[in-house]
Amino acid sequence: MDLAYATQIAPEEFAQRRRRSLAQMQENSVAVIFSAREQVRNNDNCYPFRQDSYFWYLTGFNEPDAVLLLLKTDNQTRSILFLRPADPLQEIWHGRRLGVANAPTALNVDAAYEIDEFAPRFAELTRNLTALYHKAAQQPWGDQLLTQSAVHFAQVLCWAPILDELRLFKSRCETALMQQAGQISALAHIRAMRQTRPNRLEYEIESEMLHEFARFGARYPAYNSIVAGGSNACILHYTENDQALKDGELVLIDAGCEFAMYAGDITRTFPVNGKFSPAQRDIYQLVLCAQKRAIELLVAGNTIQQANDEVIRIKVRGLIALGILHGDETMLIENQAYRRFYMHGLGHWLGLDVHDVGRYHNRHHPDADQHLRDRPLESGMVLTVEPGLYIPADGDIPAQYRGIGVRIEDNILITEYGNKILTGAAPKEIEDIERLMAETR
Repeated sequence: MDLAYATQIAPEEFAQRRRRSLAQMQENSVAVIFSAREQVRNNDNCYPFRQDSYFWYLTGFNEPDAVLLLLKTDNQTRSILFLRPADPLQEIWHGRRLGVANAPTALNVDAAYEIDEFAPRFAELTRNLTALYHKAAQQPWGDQLLTQSAVHFAQVLCWAPILDELRLFKSRCETALMQQAGQISALAHIRAMRQTRPNRLEYEIESEMLHEFARFGARYPAYNSIVAGGSNACILHYTENDQALKDGELVLIDAGCEFAMYAGDITRTFPVNGKFSPAQRDIYQLVLCAQKRAIELLVAGNTIQQANDEVIRIKVRGLIALGILHGDETMLIENQAYRRFYMHGLGHWLGLDVHDVGRYHNRHHPDADQHLRDRPLESGMVLTVEPGLYIPADGDIPAQYRGIGVRIEDNILITEYGNKILTGAAPKEIEDIERLMAETR
């Protein structure tokens, strides 16, 4: 399948994001955003570098040891970048650098300086400013650098509420990149279904997915992949991925790629041998009905909480019908008896981070509960929809259902017309999964 790649965001969009941030800052203030640093894996070897999401959101600059200043003084605004200087010797060993001279044009910032000049220039640039916007502990090396600069402000504020709200609403370019991430992730799940066989190891299937990610331009996963055969699926964040897949069991795969810094996040559950047993079909179809109903409800004006409440009702009703729960539906919901089998939320924001930033609760409600996900959805938000059921392997449960874990997850974009599923290419209907797996046998 051919994909029309759109891998870059224009420098002007990053500049627009900076302008929107500056517009919400108070007069005579500065915001300081630090890049990530390289993380040592062992001795003098580092993990693959991944830029800090906030820093990337405002700059599109993918080098370590850099600082962005957003200055607002007397109704004037400036964006200033500190970065590593060009160094021919270091670049022979460790790769190319943008360099100070090229940064203003390449990144559309007003000025650029060497990172070693940060302390004296920061003191000079902020001499008459009264407020500092800084998120402590986001990048510890940056906290230390600020301390060394010995500059004091009348107010210290956090820029996260401003940037979190901006990041929550995706631009047209961002949604295009997330569509690519969703499509590539879906292709990887299709490959996993085609390649799964009894006695293959979980990490073999993980490697098949990583191959598919890279084949379509996504070099890294967006998070540690979960490939959980049998009762391993009842461990929500199972990542060992080292067991053999067994004939007659299900495998739950929660995996997504990172494409151009944006995350895909899909879960599919399917039979190792390509054919659902009657008991597996019962649990799977219950989760699928709940997920499809949730997607119907997750539209502008509604809330995640509303959809999750409906998901709980569907699941409790279904678990009673299967003899897994016993009692009155209303009382079981009130007593949260379902939490033994469904112990996580319905979904989360998605974007530069797989668990992306943004407020979930309705702060405008006078009795706002920050644990509720009762914020009305709006056009431009992207979120996951991932109900699951996890049946323990022991206890007073019909034997045929014990140890079955099922989760089905898609990514949706909220639009003015409803929502758009970004990951729909990955099959989830029972008949479609069985047909696909039969074709490769």
